[in-house]
Amino acid sequence: MVFESLHRLGSKASRVLVYPEEWDTRIENPSDRDSQLLVKARDWYAVRLIPADIPVTHDRGQKDGDPTAPFVKFLAWSGESYDRVLHLDSDITIIRHVDELFLLPNTPAAMMRDYAALPEKRILASNLILLQPSGEESDRLAAVSRADVRQQGDTEADILNRFYGDTAMVLPHQTYGLRVGEFRAAEHRYFIGNTFEHWEPEKVLSEVSLVHFIDDPFPKPWVMWPHALYAQEHPKCNGEDCSNKDIWTHLYDDFRKRRKHHYKKPT
Repeated sequence: MVFESLHRLGSKASRVLVYPEEWDTRIENPSDRDSQLLVKARDWYAVRLIPADIPVTHDRGQKDGDPTAPFVKFLAWSGESYDRVLHLDSDITIIRHVDELFLLPNTPAAMMRDYAALPEKRILASNLILLQPSGEESDRLAAVSRADVRQQGDTEADILNRFYGDTAMVLPHQTYGLRVGEFRAAEHRYFIGNTFEHWEPEKVLSEVSLVHFIDDPFPKPWVMWPHALYAQEHPKCNGEDCSNKDIWTHLYDDFRKRRKHHYKKPT
């Protein structure tokens, strides 16, 4: 879906997908969905496919920061055939392409501030990373992320903060880091960055390029939430103003509609 969006929105950057090497592009039967989707990415959206040694996880609803998740982001540093790589998580809606990021000054890594961790922590978020590939850096990241080396409970974000927390270029989260859970939040000063501007949900949505489906306690949008959770936690109207609820609902509905269309079996 990310590649379809980039293609539809006119992104000029090359597209690369690193996938588990046990998958392949031989469609052996109508139920071979992994192969069908790889071929679709390659043939429809000009995606370069690169097999790699990646553990396959079947937990489709895995939460952000799960320490049991495979550390696959660090593979982006091994793409030395490119001057720069932009790593995007898959749990996003792309509203406009982000090719302008490739025009930023050279830096080993550019990331956003994890505004949801403020004020307790000033850390970087790992859901969007602009990086300069480096074999040496790739080896260093691989070494510290080995299961027998990394600290208990470490996530990719933890390791990236130890590497780049003091040196990364900080990208504006107001443009690239909006979380869908922000439309359920009671206050918005850490997203806005001050206490004097007002939260205007339609204006905010019109100015962002990406929306990230980070919305605890809700699962990822490809997992349907329990009815009781929705009834208790979904955004409520403020009098006659239902803009937060309407936008939040639309973002989930739009993602699921596009996913259903994208993943439907060929006839």
